[in-house]
Amino acid sequence: MTKRSILVVEDEELMRTILRKLLEGEGYEVFTADSAEAALRILPENDVAVTLSDIKMSGMDGIGLLDQIKSMDPDALVIIMTAYSSVDSAIAALRKGAYDYITKPFVNEDVLQSVRNAIAQRELFRENRALKRELNRFYNFSEIIGESLGLKGVFDIVQKVADTNITVLIRGESGTGKELIARSIHFNSSRSAKPFLAVNCGALPESLLESELFGHTKGAFTGAVTEKKGLFRSAEGGTVFLDEIGEMPMPLQVKLLRALQEHEVTPVGSSTPVKFDARIVAATNRDLEEEVAAGRFREDLFYRLNVVEIELPPLRERREDIPLLVRHFSAKAAGNQNLPQKPIGEDAFNALKNYDWPGNVRELENTIERAFVLSGDEITLADLPPKLHSAAIGDVAERATLEQIERKYILEVMDSVDGDKVAAAKILGIDLSTLYRRLKRFEIA
Repeated sequence: MTKRSILVVEDEELMRTILRKLLEGEGYEVFTADSAEAALRILPENDVAVTLSDIKMSGMDGIGLLDQIKSMDPDALVIIMTAYSSVDSAIAALRKGAYDYITKPFVNEDVLQSVRNAIAQRELFRENRALKRELNRFYNFSEIIGESLGLKGVFDIVQKVADTNITVLIRGESGTGKELIARSIHFNSSRSAKPFLAVNCGALPESLLESELFGHTKGAFTGAVTEKKGLFRSAEGGTVFLDEIGEMPMPLQVKLLRALQEHEVTPVGSSTPVKFDARIVAATNRDLEEEVAAGRFREDLFYRLNVVEIELPPLRERREDIPLLVRHFSAKAAGNQNLPQKPIGEDAFNALKNYDWPGNVRELENTIERAFVLSGDEITLADLPPKLHSAAIGDVAERATLEQIERKYILEVMDSVDGDKVAAAKILGIDLSTLYRRLKRFEIA
């Protein structure tokens, strides 16, 4: 329940008494002080929801008191009382962070309404803080499912770097959870109360990506009817997550390098750089060393991004985590679909455990959700995609045979689309870069 304590700061005794009785009549607990100095002795020892202060007092005035209160608690709510002749001072107080002002002689209902609004604002602050705590809990390391040694090594690095400003590069195949790790870094840092803003560097054309990252001035190009701050400035105090950084066009890599080096950006249409304070976390499923060697990625940018590297293992290299993930996604699917929990048949469970999961954790989650919708009272092998059926044999010694089956399946799909890799990737349910790795692995031209 919101605390309903009010501090009245007023050097005229009669006015203090009137305000105390008015507020107590509404059920508030009221503290009074005859000076700013007395108020500053009361505040640290009591949980005051709102301070109601006169602006003109002997000694420290209301503006000085406001400054002191805000220095102790930036979220503190202060209502300034002033005479009509001093409205300019009240407006100055608003600029300094006062919640509201009321003029003397005041109407009782105006005072009460201002206090009610401030109490409601305080409750909103509390709800926002509770939400941030919940986000912290959700993105705590314990919420990332897995107990394998490879994943524990990732957790160890994340714990060490989370509350620093070091730039982090997260590497791993598509679907391994790179953004989840980036969010865990942010929400377990001192920046957690500030924004976490993400952009997929391969999802936007160069011109739009430049504006999205660095902002633009009004009139910088056709359609730029207002100024745009861009992600780096919008995430002030927080974190910018650059997903698929290997897809960034070369001209923008130059601007990004400067942003990382100088912590400043130059909006499109401007020649004036603007400072920003945001932590940078990047991710890629590409081999950036190969991209550098091929001249598609700047070497200096690679080293600037790769201060700390986190390598996420693919799901096939942490098979001991699959049963945990299956149970987790089963419970999640049941909740999402408003269905009861369903048991998983032995053959289906063996298939889930033994399949290679080229789409990694994301593919596993989608498969479980699909099975929930298609199955009856139990998830059986028939409810899983055909490509998983051969994995139901459950014998790890026959893994080579499974790879032969996978190679044959990919060849069949490639033949069916006349070698169109984009179309084949869609049919296989994997992204294009994963398909290229599979083709290279199985020596398919």
